[in-house]
Amino acid sequence: MHPAVERFDARVEQALEGVRSPALDKVFYPLSSAADHSLIWFAIGAARSIRRGDVRFATRFAEAMGLESALTNGPVKAMFRRGRPAPDTPSGPLPYGMHRPITSSFPSGHATAAFTAAALLAGERHRGRWYLLAALVASSRVYVRMHHASDVVGGAVLGLALGGLLRRWVRAPGP
Repeated sequence: MHPAVERFDARVEQALEGVRSPALDKVFYPLSSAADHSLIWFAIGAARSIRRGDVRFATRFAEAMGLESALTNGPVKAMFRRGRPAPDTPSGPLPYGMHRPITSSFPSGHATAAFTAAALLAGERHRGRWYLLAALVASSRVYVRMHHASDVVGGAVLGLALGGLLRRWVRAPGP
């Protein structure tokens, strides 16, 4: 990894050490777990579809998120093969039911999924709430030491790009 990226990651990690606390653990660990396998995003997409009576949206949203996952966790992560940060718990169960990822650290799949979903969910109104939730999910991965900060930045950029590419197709009117 480039030395400037390593310095950036180290500075973010050092800053987080000053704010980590049991109170924040109770927020960020469960939030990170809720986003495993994009479950939080599938639930939100399904709820939106039900609320609007638009099954086609749910189907296309799920397909878009599946495509995002296949690309991110397949060829993209395979290109980088970056190691993950050293965990607090090197072996045994992780706190709050967290799971140890087996894929490359770069880019963060949680961040990619979060920002893809935000781009697909954001409308003209209330756009900020989806990006805020995406930012919280993405930053939770650094907080819980599953990713370096640069992994999250890379995942957010990839997610915004994928969401931008898929948005028109997901939101296209049905036949």
